[in-house]
Amino acid sequence: MALDFMIVLSVLLTGVVLFLPRFAKSGLWRATVTPLASIIGSGFLVLAPILVSAYGRIAPLVMAGLCVGAYLFGAALRYNIAERNEAGASEDLYVERLEIAASWALVFAFMISVGYYLNLFGAFAISQTPFDGQTNAKLLTSAVYLLILTVGWFRGFRALEKMEYTAVTIKLAIIMGLLVGLCWYFYGKASNGDLFFHASTLTGWPALTLAFGLVITVQGFETSRYLGSEYSPQVRISSMQLAQIVCGIIYMVYIGLFAFAFDRSEFQLDETAIIDLMAMVTPLLTVLLVLAALAAQFSAAIADTSGSGGLVEELTRGRMTARYGYVLLVAIGIVMTWEADVFQIIAYASRAFAFYYTLQSAIAARRAFITSGSGWHRKLGFCVLVVAGAMIVLFGNDVESTNAA
Repeated sequence: MALDFMIVLSVLLTGVVLFLPRFAKSGLWRATVTPLASIIGSGFLVLAPILVSAYGRIAPLVMAGLCVGAYLFGAALRYNIAERNEAGASEDLYVERLEIAASWALVFAFMISVGYYLNLFGAFAISQTPFDGQTNAKLLTSAVYLLILTVGWFRGFRALEKMEYTAVTIKLAIIMGLLVGLCWYFYGKASNGDLFFHASTLTGWPALTLAFGLVITVQGFETSRYLGSEYSPQVRISSMQLAQIVCGIIYMVYIGLFAFAFDRSEFQLDETAIIDLMAMVTPLLTVLLVLAALAAQFSAAIADTSGSGGLVEELTRGRMTARYGYVLLVAIGIVMTWEADVFQIIAYASRAFAFYYTLQSAIAARRAFITSGSGWHRKLGFCVLVVAGAMIVLFGNDVESTNAA
């Protein structure tokens, strides 16, 4: 009872603080909400079991590596935001061509990420029902795809839009409750000397390729790049940095507690493993997590579907309308739903976003080489990011394929 009270209190207090005018009316914080919502999404639900299963006690180090890698790719995007504002209409021709290629890459990354979101939505939606099972989860996912297509085709996505700030605030409040519960559980284990220090089941190249395949779980910061009509370049740059720092702290605390508090034998590696594990802390957390998962997946899927359709229409200069972009997205998504599992889709999405980050890094490198005053360290750093992104695209792997290899 005491733990449940503390969890509820922490959820309520977090929600109240974030709704205070100091946050709710802050331009920087509201700009931060968009990338924050994208980064702390579905990945938060599946990441801990995957990391602990594969990496054991060094899972926090791998998490730190993912956060640092994402922050460095974010540095390339932030540089591009600043330089694009400086260049204005006199943008370099090669840069413009790379920007178009990057936009197409982002379209297809969105299409795969929607499959990732909605497959998790299906799994979590039926996980606590008598209908739990992969086939029923896939049927529900397919039905949600068709619902999204129907609404997007006939009415546009205004009919499904939610108050983004409210949704993100609720999600952050629930995450705070989760961290409070984990701290309590970790302290109890530590006091009794029952912490776990598992050895890694993966080492070397397989361990690295799995980490490559988990990039999607720290993706989302790129959304700051596309807030130009609402916020200045400096606010977009600051919002991306703040979102990545906040998310990095949350992820490190979360994985740091999780890695040592649970025995690997206590869970099976599947997309809803986190629910059973949180039930060991308190049943209250399972209810909160399922609610947060459903809201997060559905809202993220709507946002990426809308963004994908809009980009298709913009890139084809209206020759293909957003509605036909939705049809393409749904067709690809339903095929993925029935032909791949969630862990494979995670790896596909990671590669797709890594390709986008590779192109953005190439754009940053090009700008650095043609801009006077750019230091050699910046030029070298962006070139290294291009190589790193290409390696993720080529070698990123999912957890099941890695274990089978």
